Amino acid sequence: MGKASKLSEVAKIAGVSPITASRAIRGNGYVSEAARERVLAAAAQLNYTPDMLARRMRGDKSKLIGVFVNNYGSLVVHEIAKAISQEARNIGYDILIFNAERFDGPGRAPTCDMLSKLCDGLVLLLPNGEDGYLEVIERQRIPAVFFSFDARDVSVPVVAVENREAARAAVEHLIGLGHRRIAFIGGSRATGQSGQRQKGYADALAAAGLPVLPELMVEGRFVQAGGYAATEQLLALEQLPTAIFAANDEMAFGAIDAIHSRGLEVPAQISVIGFDDIPTASGVFPTLSTMRQPLAQMAACAVDELVAMIDGAPVASKKLAFPMELVVRNSTGPAPAA
Repeated sequence: MGKASKLSEVAKIAGVSPITASRAIRGNGYVSEAARERVLAAAAQLNYTPDMLARRMRGDKSKLIGVFVNNYGSLVVHEIAKAISQEARNIGYDILIFNAERFDGPGRAPTCDMLSKLCDGLVLLLPNGEDGYLEVIERQRIPAVFFSFDARDVSVPVVAVENREAARAAVEHLIGLGHRRIAFIGGSRATGQSGQRQKGYADALAAAGLPVLPELMVEGRFVQAGGYAATEQLLALEQLPTAIFAANDEMAFGAIDAIHSRGLEVPAQISVIGFDDIPTASGVFPTLSTMRQPLAQMAACAVDELVAMIDGAPVASKKLAFPMELVVRNSTGPAPAA
């Protein structure tokens, strides 16, 4: 039975016209409470659900927010998605998560197009600055917010942290503990955030009159195994660093594992500080000093900005940057005596 004939059956059982049945199910237009209850009961009896894509094509709202993720592997992505889901549901929206290596990859473009039409708006988590789908969003003026993105200026709102300032604060914490040979483990270049955190690292060293040494800057791809491998490179140097700033917590965990595998102690011989403050940061040994992202406030901001666009506000370039909080735990301590 087709959708139209099934709607007619719903209307017949409820004793109303098909137009009234449609209004009751869609929640648009006036329908008496008694008629609405009869229609919904008939719809349940027939297991009738409206075609959401057809509703969207008519201009109705789906009450769906699409959360598009480039690689749903990172623990911080999970925390961001959870915070956005909670904020969305607080105001009557559900979320639909779509994960892809790249949204402009072979076979992905039709899926992106379909999902963007199904959803009222999109939040892109840690989008890849080289992904061509970002340009599609900008060109088509799709209601969208980019979350944790620092690669370039875009014509949609961006919600992020003050990456450069927060990284500087992390390194200044280490300098304040007497460290002078401080290494940096960077992530991937995709979102632009690692580059901003590296600039903050260099800012802090320069302000303290310390050199920025290429051999102390290695890449860990934002994953724990990458942090481990990067730290092994640092531990192979003739002169070891006394502290490591990792551009996210997962790489910091890898750094601590590599240090312990060499029989060295954290923080007695090498201090480690991370970035993000994911929940496991307080459960590792030693507990991780890090920079805390205000994820609940950022998620609320992203959802508010998106819903405003869904409700008719213009799509516009806007950078909404949040400060971070230094959280000092047990992985950082005074620099060892020379």
